[in-house]
Amino acid sequence: MKTQGNTIFITGGSSGIGRGLAEALHQRGNQVIISGRREDRLQQICSLHPGMSYYRLDVTDSQAIQAVARQVIADFPAVNVVFNNSGVRMPVSFAPGCPLDEPALEAEISTNLFGPIRVASAFLSHLFTQTDAMLVNVSSAFAFVPRARYPVYCATKAAVHVWTLSLRHQLRDSGVKVVELIPPGVTTELGGPGKPANPASKGISVEEFVAQTLRDLDAGLEEIVVGDAIRQVAATSPEAVKKVFYAMNG
Repeated sequence: MKTQGNTIFITGGSSGIGRGLAEALHQRGNQVIISGRREDRLQQICSLHPGMSYYRLDVTDSQAIQAVARQVIADFPAVNVVFNNSGVRMPVSFAPGCPLDEPALEAEISTNLFGPIRVASAFLSHLFTQTDAMLVNVSSAFAFVPRARYPVYCATKAAVHVWTLSLRHQLRDSGVKVVELIPPGVTTELGGPGKPANPASKGISVEEFVAQTLRDLDAGLEEIVVGDAIRQVAATSPEAVKKVFYAMNG
């Protein structure tokens, strides 16, 4: 990916790795458009970075995705890169006596899986018309080696990984590059709004994550595995999986 001169739309851009990527890409001279649920955060970020724009978007709302995509394309017809970054991670227990929180379950699956699929669908027709077009799907190291405390999150991210493989294959002749970005643990508030990052946790900083991601985007990689995620991804022998995948799908 050329990391300058793009028009980039990023979901989940109000905090964490989405904000970090947005700010770094803005500094490189790209037109950056962020989205998220918290308008006060979005306004604050854009006020700190003149030229950056935002749209309020809850990716669990399919109609809102369509409306925002239409507006982004109308306002920024040069948009050629979309980052599917929105995500939420909540602990879920299936132990005896632990009832299932249905609204939280639906929100987590909708945010992490349905959201990226719908965002991709809403922008792809436009991306097909652009040069240097790219769709970046953010999965997780936990898609490969799950953490039992977050079973639903891990399952959705595994689904994003598999969907991205299929999408890349389907779009191989379209001119749209499909990239999977696989983070390790990063010190963000991924557990939900108002839950601050824990610097003592076993995660890399947002700054470290962004630096490696931009380096690998510059290198043109289609699978960007950051930090300790390399160890988790390697545990599942992804090259063997891809070999079988291409044998099955031609």
